[in-house]
Amino acid sequence: MAVLKTSKSLQASKPANQIASFAILLFTLAALSAVAIYWLGGRGYLLYYGDAEAHLNIARRIVDSRTAGYDQLGTVWLPLPHLLMLPFVAHDAWWRNGLAGAIPGGICFVIAGCFLFATVRRVFESTAAAFAAVGLFACNPNILYLQATPMTEPVFFAAVLGMLYGSVLVAQTGSVWAAVGCGVLSGAASMTRYEGWFLIPFVFCYVLFAAKERKIINAVVFGFIASAAPIYWLAHNWWCCGSALDFYNGPYSAIAIYQRALDKGMQRYLADGNWAESLHYFRTAAQLCAGWPLITIGLIGFLFSIWQRKLWPIFLLLLAPAFYIWGEHSAGNTIFVPTLWPYSYYNTRYALCVIPLCAAAGAAIVAWMPIRMRGVAAAALVLCSISPWLINPTPEVWICWKESQVNSEGRRAWTREAAEYLASRYQPGWGIVTSFGDLTGIFRTAGIPLKETLHDGNNPQWMGAVTRPRLFLHETWAVAISGDAVATAMQRASRDGPRYTEVKQIIVKGSPVVEIYRRDDEPTLYQGARR
Repeated sequence: MAVLKTSKSLQASKPANQIASFAILLFTLAALSAVAIYWLGGRGYLLYYGDAEAHLNIARRIVDSRTAGYDQLGTVWLPLPHLLMLPFVAHDAWWRNGLAGAIPGGICFVIAGCFLFATVRRVFESTAAAFAAVGLFACNPNILYLQATPMTEPVFFAAVLGMLYGSVLVAQTGSVWAAVGCGVLSGAASMTRYEGWFLIPFVFCYVLFAAKERKIINAVVFGFIASAAPIYWLAHNWWCCGSALDFYNGPYSAIAIYQRALDKGMQRYLADGNWAESLHYFRTAAQLCAGWPLITIGLIGFLFSIWQRKLWPIFLLLLAPAFYIWGEHSAGNTIFVPTLWPYSYYNTRYALCVIPLCAAAGAAIVAWMPIRMRGVAAAALVLCSISPWLINPTPEVWICWKESQVNSEGRRAWTREAAEYLASRYQPGWGIVTSFGDLTGIFRTAGIPLKETLHDGNNPQWMGAVTRPRLFLHETWAVAISGDAVATAMQRASRDGPRYTEVKQIIVKGSPVVEIYRRDDEPTLYQGARR
């Protein structure tokens, strides 16, 4: 009888222990994210990535533009990260310092860690293994840097790890509601990064063949919900651009950008059409992102996963690296690392997807250990994985931060100089004709609302202004990159009017020349001119 009471007591305490473990996890992840955002934000690092600046400004132009609204989502970058920023980006101070992008990134980082924890605990039936997986994932400095920026990676990790948990739940319980949740999270992944599309058929097959109950119903439910996101985006591209595949082969697609670089004389990427080089570049980037200790832990953990027959999490998380290697080979995606030709930095963050993979695999090592040794083993693995950065605790060895820092030096310099010039001279209502892109950072830094600008997201007004300036160009100021459509419009206006004078030229070594023009006649409020 005493044994029976003890057994009941242990069973009753298990949910309480799980709740306590989850509470500790949630608090730790939130604190880690907040500290990272505070430290990185205090040093001005949140918007070093050019893509981070662009994502933030795309979100801002949805609510702050002459043509604010749905069409400002664009077509190449998927919309969910921008939509998640909307509650925050309308706040001017948070837009200007980048916090509007860091908040949703930090929240998604916490969600990703929670889903990873729940998945590993369910698959390996070990809380210590679950803590180990989260530690291996969350303590990596490259992950901590990206989650503090308006980049897409933290949102994608949250969605994919949530989809992984949902698929495991469906397989173990046969719950239709789990299939619904898995499909919704798959849709979130597909609305964040295109590799999310690649995962759908694999998860569908897993649900169809691995679920214990209601296999066909659950697979159909998942497939229907998950497929809605790619279908919607194809329709969106068709509606906005007249081509459902504009995101893939349009003028701003990876293929088009790569081809323009080739046309300008860039040597063909060594991995283009070469599987061995594709793997070589990705493997090198993965080692720089994750560090050799974590890569080694992941490889050993993979063997333990095979031994324990817990392969689904490893397989699903392996698909993203496979997608990137395929993209290098066949889709114009490039990854440049400082140790391989052309000895520079570009898209190294693509290899971050190996970190949750290695974290899940590393959990298998802890789960294999005797119960009383698992806590020590988990702590040892996490410390081992971050040892390269403990030995040399500086952002200079965080490959993702270094990439953003090196590639943004020139842009940050001319952005700051142009913003300082305009901030002291621009008056609200005068209007600025410009191009959306890197130049938008000037107006964010200067505190000039985007609705004061006329850019290429404001068609047909912008197209009329740059092609027929005599009839449709009313702005007092123009900000251009030498040779772009706005600079060309200034030359055209010099012949037919209205006339502009170049009042500022900013030259930074290794960067395009930035030109600032001011209209010669008296300033006219653009609102009145449009009326």
